[in-house]
Amino acid sequence: MLMKTADLAGRLRESIRIETDMWKKKGIEPSLAVVLIKGDPASEYYAKAKEKTAQKLGIGYRLMEFDPAITQTELLGHLGELNADNNVHGIMLELPLPRHLNGVEAAGLIRPDKDVDGINPGSKLACYLGTEGLYPATPQSCIRILQEFGFELKGRHVVLVGRGETVGRPLMPMLLREHATLTVCHSHTQNLARHIAGADILITAAGRAGMVTADMVHPDLVIVDAGINETDTGIAGDVSPDALQRVKAMTPVPGGVGTLTTLILFENLLKAVGMQIGEGKL
Repeated sequence: MLMKTADLAGRLRESIRIETDMWKKKGIEPSLAVVLIKGDPASEYYAKAKEKTAQKLGIGYRLMEFDPAITQTELLGHLGELNADNNVHGIMLELPLPRHLNGVEAAGLIRPDKDVDGINPGSKLACYLGTEGLYPATPQSCIRILQEFGFELKGRHVVLVGRGETVGRPLMPMLLREHATLTVCHSHTQNLARHIAGADILITAAGRAGMVTADMVHPDLVIVDAGINETDTGIAGDVSPDALQRVKAMTPVPGGVGTLTTLILFENLLKAVGMQIGEGKL
């Protein structure tokens, strides 16, 4: 079974529109600011794509583009201004940054209640502890898809391939809160196929096109492929498309995890509005 997310995305899109209209009737126009350091084609593409999505959802969108030569002090200054601007409810810093910039310091400056991408240390702690906060969108997307198609995590053996800051690390505590039994594999894991052989669910976020091949999977396996890799033939996941014929279910790339991820960012934005009102900051 191919787990396409178009139906789920459609329902989520409508839910976001309804909540956005609700805030507007109360005099608040939800607005996202995206900070983009020019020079990375993928970041520029995704920033423009988010702008189109925001327009369709009726959400305010401010794209702040800066020259690659921007200094750390200048970047922090712009983030500080966005923190203080009550007309901006969410801040997203497009990554990766140029090498001369300190991304950890920049992420640490973003207010946790505006951190729609969940990169601030306070947001990461909330995700780890399961307390109120804004969790990263891609891990949320992975779990939503499994829930949508009726694949329970409780008691299931989940093999997670990838331990990156964007997907793998935040996904670990989220899976454990769903009572999954978790095995984490990475670039130094030996005999990946042996680990996959014992999995009920495989989630990949390694950033290596086709690293999981058809001969590594089995008929009872459910695969959520969160990999997004640029190849000569287009966007590809971490799992070879040939694996679909040999598993119980699998998400497509594109058309799977990524379809939901951008929408969940805007869902986080609406949650951020509620958090800021609750804290008396609006």
